Amino acid sequence: MKIINLGEDNSILNLFVSQLRDKDIQKDSMRFRRNLERIGEIFAYEISKTLNYSIKEVTTPLGIANCSVPTNKLVLSTILRAGLPLHNGFLNYFDNAQNAFVAAYRKYGKDNKFTIQIEYVSSPKLDGKTLVIADPMLATGSSLVLAYEKLCTLGEPEHTHIVCPIASKDSLAYLSKHLPHKKVTLWVAAVDEELTNKSYIVPGIGDAGDLAFGEKL
Repeated sequence: MKIINLGEDNSILNLFVSQLRDKDIQKDSMRFRRNLERIGEIFAYEISKTLNYSIKEVTTPLGIANCSVPTNKLVLSTILRAGLPLHNGFLNYFDNAQNAFVAAYRKYGKDNKFTIQIEYVSSPKLDGKTLVIADPMLATGSSLVLAYEKLCTLGEPEHTHIVCPIASKDSLAYLSKHLPHKKVTLWVAAVDEELTNKSYIVPGIGDAGDLAFGEKL
């Protein structure tokens, strides 16, 4: 598995990430969603550089232009509900892509221990396609791996791009262990060192779903 950290280079991406983290700016849920969307657009642009291209003849009012256009069949996927704004950023750029959605949540038991429950998957066939899985945060990595494995029951992607702007150091090790093959690229914007006993990333951003859409029951 290849890991690419876009936050290691100075760009406007780092400003958007800093605003995601800022507890005062987080009070504006619309701005929080928009920042996730803009981050998705930046990652979409960077991923577009890795795709396959061919020349297409385009008829203009004055002649014929030879344009280089991507040829990959894309499927954009996210984990409900926190991933929706990030997903929308990708869809803004890859507007002809197919879409997939995974409903997953943490089910807590005693001593703050939890299991990941996946209740629903909506996806097209994935054989030979380029799969993008976008989720704002990668804490332990367990839910992401389960979502990936569940999606892959619907076909084998040609390549998978996993996009998680905020990741923990532990989650990188977990994904490297469970997704070791070369058909996966992990894209992040920041890697935080600490997880709490409830597996929340520190400093992190808090609960992305609640910040984007309001507190849940």
